[in-house]
Amino acid sequence: MRSTITISLALALALPASAALAQHEHHANHEAVTAAVADELRPAADRERDANRKPAEIVSFAGVQQGDKVAEIAPGGGYYTRILAKTVGPEGHVYALMPAFFANRPGGLDNINALTAQYPNVTVVVADFAALDLPEPVDLVWTTENYHDMANGDVAAVNASVFAALKPGGIYFVEDHSAPGTGMSATSSLHRIDPAAVTEQVTGAGFALEASSDVLANPDDPKDVPVRDPAVAGKTEKFALRFRKPE
Repeated sequence: MRSTITISLALALALPASAALAQHEHHANHEAVTAAVADELRPAADRERDANRKPAEIVSFAGVQQGDKVAEIAPGGGYYTRILAKTVGPEGHVYALMPAFFANRPGGLDNINALTAQYPNVTVVVADFAALDLPEPVDLVWTTENYHDMANGDVAAVNASVFAALKPGGIYFVEDHSAPGTGMSATSSLHRIDPAAVTEQVTGAGFALEASSDVLANPDDPKDVPVRDPAVAGKTEKFALRFRKPE
C-alpha cells in the first residue's frame, strides 16, 4: 500500500497543476457515481435493471459532475433521478421535469414527489418540454428512452428549448432504443428511433455531437420489433449520445 501511495504521489507531483487537478476531479467523480449506483435507498426493482441499463457507465459517459444542475426530462419512476441526485451531491440539483398529462392524472406525481423526501436536492417541475421555464440555467439536460416520443411532436421546439435552458458549454444527453436506418419511421410503431435522425435534429438546433457510446449495444436485439415485445423487453439495444452547447 505504501509503495502505491508513493508512486501515485510522485505521478501527481510530475503532472502540471491543471492536469493533477483534473485527475483528482475525475477520480472523485468516479467515486461519486459508484456510490450513487450503490445507494441503499434505491429500490430493489431498480437494482435488478442495472445489469441491462449499466447506469455507472452511462452516467460517467454523459459527463455528470458533482455540483451540476441537471434537468431530467420525463424521469418516469425515478430510476435515474436517484442516481443523478446522489452523483451531483448536495451542492448540485436535479429538476425532474414531468409532463402535464402526468400531473393531470390522479396520483400521477405521487411516486416522483415521494422521492424528494429521500433526495432533498430534487425538485419536481411540471414542464412543457418545448418551452422550459427553469429556476436557473443548468449544466446538463438528460433524457433516457423518451426522445422517440418527443420526436412525434414538435421536437425542433423541444431541442431549441433545451438549448436555451443550458449554460454555455452545457451538455444535452440522449439515450434511446435503437432502430438504425429507419429515420423517424419507427418512433410510434416500435418506440425506437434512428440515432442518425437524433443527431441530425439535435445538431440542427445548434449543438455539436461530442461523443457516442455503444455500451448498451445488444447484437441479439433484432431492432425491428416493439420495445415491449417479450423477446426484447428490458434488453433492447440503446444508443447514447452526448451533445455540447457551444461556449
